[in-house]
Amino acid sequence: MELVLAVLADCANVTGDGKLNIMGIFEQIYAPQFPAAHASMQLVMRLEATPFESGAHPLQVALGDADGRELLRVPGQFAVPESRAGENVTVNQIFVFNGLVLPQAGRYEFIVSVSENELGRVPLRAAILPLSPAPR
Repeated sequence: MELVLAVLADCANVTGDGKLNIMGIFEQIYAPQFPAAHASMQLVMRLEATPFESGAHPLQVALGDADGRELLRVPGQFAVPESRAGENVTVNQIFVFNGLVLPQAGRYEFIVSVSENELGRVPLRAAILPLSPAPR
């Protein structure tokens, strides 16, 4: 199993025919002060599996800070369909985080694991909202 795409976005969906639509990809957010709650973000992933990996798989997303502390862990599960003609299969997954609280400015990362094997990390930086210069 391979994580071939993993991004944070404002919005994403999967169409009925399997197209993955992503809008507003980002790696940094701003807040006037911390702790700060981010209204909504989505962790968008595309996984690729071999024909031998069909079936149900546990999926886990954890959020860690720069000091290695785990702030949250979200378990899930997804299914890899049977492969047609022995080709690899792609599976899209979207995790929605509403009101995610970040305790301080700094670096964070979402850690993606399948069957307890880490497949990848998605960085997130949180910063104080820069002050705009006073109008002249």
